[in-house]
Amino acid sequence: MPNPHATGLQTMASTLEKFIHSLDLRALPRVLQIQSGIYCQGSVYEMFGNECSLSTGEVIKVIGFKINKLIASICEKNEVSQFSDKVELPLSFPGLYKIVADKTPYASIEEIVRKVSIGPTRFGHPCFYSTKDINLANLTIKHDEQITFNSVEEVHGTMAVNCVVVRNNQPHSFTLPLSQEGEFYECEDDQIYTLKEIAEWKIPKCRNRIVKLANTLHMWESSNRLPENFNGCLSLMPIYKVQAVMKSRKDIIHILSDLDVEVKDVTDCYDISSFLQPLSLEDIFERTSKEFPMVAEIVEGPSGSQKPYNLLSTGKEIVIHKKDQAARVLASEMRSDPSKRHYLIPMSYKGKFKRRPREFPTAYDLEIAKSEKEHLHVVATKAFTSPHKELCSVSVGDQFLVQQCQTSEVLYEGRKNLIDALACEQILSDSYKKVLLPMYMEGGFVEVIHDKKQYHLSEICKEFHLPFNVKVSVRDLSIEKDVLAAAPGLQFEEEITDSYLLISSASSPEESWEIPVYRSDMLVHLLSKDVQTVVPPVTRTTVEEISKEEYYMLRRYENLTFHPPPRPPKKPTAAPPPSFAVPKQGVSDVLRAPKNFYTDTTRKLCSDQAADVLGLQVSCQNDLVHHENKDMTGKATLEKTTVTKGLARNYEAEEEEEHDYSYIDENIIENIRKVFHDTSIGNEHSLSKKEGIKGKAYFQEAMPA
Repeated sequence: MPNPHATGLQTMASTLEKFIHSLDLRALPRVLQIQSGIYCQGSVYEMFGNECSLSTGEVIKVIGFKINKLIASICEKNEVSQFSDKVELPLSFPGLYKIVADKTPYASIEEIVRKVSIGPTRFGHPCFYSTKDINLANLTIKHDEQITFNSVEEVHGTMAVNCVVVRNNQPHSFTLPLSQEGEFYECEDDQIYTLKEIAEWKIPKCRNRIVKLANTLHMWESSNRLPENFNGCLSLMPIYKVQAVMKSRKDIIHILSDLDVEVKDVTDCYDISSFLQPLSLEDIFERTSKEFPMVAEIVEGPSGSQKPYNLLSTGKEIVIHKKDQAARVLASEMRSDPSKRHYLIPMSYKGKFKRRPREFPTAYDLEIAKSEKEHLHVVATKAFTSPHKELCSVSVGDQFLVQQCQTSEVLYEGRKNLIDALACEQILSDSYKKVLLPMYMEGGFVEVIHDKKQYHLSEICKEFHLPFNVKVSVRDLSIEKDVLAAAPGLQFEEEITDSYLLISSASSPEESWEIPVYRSDMLVHLLSKDVQTVVPPVTRTTVEEISKEEYYMLRRYENLTFHPPPRPPKKPTAAPPPSFAVPKQGVSDVLRAPKNFYTDTTRKLCSDQAADVLGLQVSCQNDLVHHENKDMTGKATLEKTTVTKGLARNYEAEEEEEHDYSYIDENIIENIRKVFHDTSIGNEHSLSKKEGIKGKAYFQEAMPA
């Protein structure tokens, strides 16, 4: 039966490049016959270590393709000249780019679906507008109105696109059939993307993509590929790496799409089943649970030298016992240099951790981090002057026990307003003062740790809010080499759900490994062999070190189902704010002596310990100033003040164990990630120039002095 997605595929001979550029992934696999080629020695072609013969008349089955690199042409006034310089850019080339809307219209919804990537992530929701009104049964789409394409599915036997238009902040959903004709143009896109994201989602089939450079990630070393007169505008043409199978071979061959060869699509008159049927781990994972266990031969092994990837070589037979999902914790080293490493830690990790102090840039972050288990004790590292007498001003060195969020009435421009405030207990030299900090307060706080307990990973995830700073105190002895033990400190960022296949070697099935489905570039071929019923193998889990690319993909894609935290409150304005119910519990009740925390005698100790922490903080001041000049974190340096010196106490003699607190500068790429995360939520809050890179721009309205 002809493939319904094969519509528009050429049956006449064409160049491989032209064929791949017009090919829809949903039309795979396709059988191609080599028509002609130019080679020095017959038709032997070697790519990525695979040597193959592409003789005229040879038949290959294309099973996949993805963009391998980009050819960039310098643009002037958004147009490419025939004399424009061209450079080859890898997908990892640094920088953030904005997309220039395509000026060439699409003639139908079917053409958009065929040429534009539409998928489940926010990158797969392109926006278009029609030059004419579209009249539907219960809705009229006005001309020039932005239409968001969310997904493609069959509706009442007809293929259609699920769409949304937003009117008065209210979304209206509807479907458009692929047969809908008109004149559709791409809408302007104000988001920023990496080259890899543009390559995967934003380059339409048979079209180039013009982009503008928005920002450069200086922390990534790169050769200077762009000319000196580069004005920031590029036209990108993709070069694909094509995965194919030959009848005479059991492995996968890789061919670049710009190979000088002509091909013809002969799928409709060829038996596809006569070729090897390689499957990805994603394909295996989509099978029903009843089909497991199964025996397979590795057609293309995964990259990586660490266990278990070094055990999964090409040609080896494996047993795939089951598919499953498990919780993992995404963690990063607490380092400020580009060599920061990232890990996925399984809940079965047997090592133990000790807490390390966290840093909080705002009072809002304190509210998020507070716990019912204990009162959060912090010391201020940045001064703040409150514009309201009802709220507390903060000096460097002030110490607070964080209580809870509540509303407070303040006088502003002669009118009373209710604003959110954070109730705290300020620790003085010989007493405790009940204070309120405005939630919009932009300050700086560092945590004071009193907890000496050693925690398992599962305990931390259960008892504390992430992100959470730790250091390995007892390594996992069941792991041959515990990479976490060597880290100076770790930040547990978030808990994710990871899909995996439980795999063991067919020759030694006594132990099995959890192989991640979406981070293993591995292909297998199922064998018609029965699996011997044996005792379930011992499952081995390991700490997985992931690349920066995989780290950002996990942060941005895996957790799109999580609801982001509410935006921090703005400074009060003259307009009446939303009304909040004031808790019946009074401030005096809220700020009573904390229970299950520590005694009043210990509070004196807290004061000394916090002073010691602050002393260390000030000793790092020159380094912080140096970092602030180098990177654009926008983090304010600490004030040189006699208050700090006055707070410094000789605490080391009293404390049995020295606290090696560290104060971590966020590096640029982490800040960019935060900006990206804010962008994915929406553009409701504009970033200030100085603080924008931190992604912490909580104010849109300036308060008068």
